[in-house]
Amino acid sequence: MSASFVLIPGRTSKQGSGISEGKFRESYQSETNTLLVSPHDMQELGLANGDRVRMTSPQGYVEVAVTAAKADELPPGLLFIAYGDLSSRLMGADTHGSGMPTSKCLDVKLEKIMPVENDP
Repeated sequence: MSASFVLIPGRTSKQGSGISEGKFRESYQSETNTLLVSPHDMQELGLANGDRVRMTSPQGYVEVAVTAAKADELPPGLLFIAYGDLSSRLMGADTHGSGMPTSKCLDVKLEKIMPVENDP
């Protein structure tokens, strides 16, 4: 089952402090590789913290872990991810003459990735 959402990439304070340690360190990678989802949407999609989802835009897709946003932090229908490699893969190349690609209000589809069961 997939559902439509609007993705808002942005900067976070943890991302800002993590960059001083380096982009390849756990703190920075964890911040840029986690999708925040409203508690309402988590429940609707049957998601739990740490579950993996596929997020698809017209430009491509990424697979990412989810975590619930604070109750009043993110309204239903809106997703947030810190700027990084994953968010960049979902942005188009058209800069509309500005030199920067559109990076806000990206239309995406979200679907839960079912874990693969190991054969006994």
